[in-house]
Amino acid sequence: MQQSTGEDHRENENIVANKELSILEALIPVIALVAMLAYNVYVFGDDALSGSNQFILLLGGTVAAIVGFLNKITYQQMIAEVAENIRSTTGALLILLMVGALAGTWLVSGIIPAMIYYGLQILNPTIFLAACVIICAIISVATGSSWTTSATVGIALIGIGEALGVSLGTTAGAVLSGAYFGDKLSPLSDTTNLAPAMAGGELFEHIKYMLYTTVPTILVTLLVFIIIGLNIETSGAAEVDSLLNSIDATFTINGWLFIVPIIVIFLIVKKTPPLGALMIGTLLGGLFALIFQPDIVAGITNADALTLESGYKGIMKAITVDIAIPTDNDALNDLFSASGMAGMLGTIWLIVCAMVFGGVMDGIGALDRITKSLLSLAKSTFGLFASTVGSCLALNVTASDQYLAIVVPGKMFSKAYEDKGLAPENLSRTLEDSGTVTSVLIPWNTCGAYHSGVLGVGTAEYALYAIFNWLSPITTLLFAALGIKIKQLVAKIPT
Repeated sequence: MQQSTGEDHRENENIVANKELSILEALIPVIALVAMLAYNVYVFGDDALSGSNQFILLLGGTVAAIVGFLNKITYQQMIAEVAENIRSTTGALLILLMVGALAGTWLVSGIIPAMIYYGLQILNPTIFLAACVIICAIISVATGSSWTTSATVGIALIGIGEALGVSLGTTAGAVLSGAYFGDKLSPLSDTTNLAPAMAGGELFEHIKYMLYTTVPTILVTLLVFIIIGLNIETSGAAEVDSLLNSIDATFTINGWLFIVPIIVIFLIVKKTPPLGALMIGTLLGGLFALIFQPDIVAGITNADALTLESGYKGIMKAITVDIAIPTDNDALNDLFSASGMAGMLGTIWLIVCAMVFGGVMDGIGALDRITKSLLSLAKSTFGLFASTVGSCLALNVTASDQYLAIVVPGKMFSKAYEDKGLAPENLSRTLEDSGTVTSVLIPWNTCGAYHSGVLGVGTAEYALYAIFNWLSPITTLLFAALGIKIKQLVAKIPT
């Protein structure tokens, strides 16, 4: 995954093949899952992710298991693939817990309020969305991690956007557009290294070749957000002043609070394991809370003053469970609340259930069958690119795992690109343009579940505004259709 979490890259993923499985049988669980999810969302609406979607994923896995049993696939083989899938997400699940902890201590310490306080003075609604894209792109290029970007500046920008009256979905879309631009191009990113490794290319040639599709896509994205910003009804100065006064009255706001996020970003850039960097950020946040916000820490436990016991209890509550810091402004009360590690359990639950479905699909050979069927449609150069894009999208939906959406098509299509005389950069670029960036648009994909949980915005709310993410595969297909920057494996001999 692009978050540079240090998990297994899964380059050696063993994709289970089952020659007896037909394409119709392989698609039955997918069709059943999509139909059940659609009805479930229709019935439950925004509450679907509270638990019912998770069970629907298990039902989808059950349908896949029935197809497997009918094709003489053993229970042991299916459960082994499920176990491998869940094991591969261990780092991501731990990071989710640590992000919840970090958000809690960064709230009570005043770090997030300070970001919002200064951000409100710098970012007005007209330039806010475009600024979100640029800020997140810079942080993500520096860290190689869209996950870290969301967990740090992303959370603060969501708060600033809410205070300015910008819809959460729009802000989240801008944050993710910038985060995935930087993540996709950064040499520190997992997927930026994984894609050329699967395609048989070289890292910096891959990055150079991605610029051809990535730069136009981000420019269009910025243009759209500038247009949206120009049409947003701006909050009046008096309203912003009221918010600033309320933040100032509740927290001790100063520049020293920015030391903690700077340290965390520095650690990530220096390739410190993300779990370690987030743990340090959480502990420093707790320390700064005791130093700068003693009354708030004591108030969490209803104590009259900060003592060793009330300080310990206050910080531990911020790390683990729901807390809310009241202000004299109703608009800020929802904003200044956090759920700690407990708030991430729903997202973890979703990821585990998604990995069950993806594991059973892999165990019965359905992922292999679907990908090979797409490969068989690649009769032309454009067909080859389109089949690669379709395969990446299908695997993001069915396997719920971004690594698999890069590894499986990378393995399956590399020979086909070579046979057509196409350089591996064509494949690696297409893997990133369609596998990396679209994962965040799928609610039950590990990336979609993570960003939705961290930002507190449903994928359905931000998907339309994650312009860079859904425009990237369209751009790569457009380039393929028009024959733009399709690098040949060997130079053509002049005629």
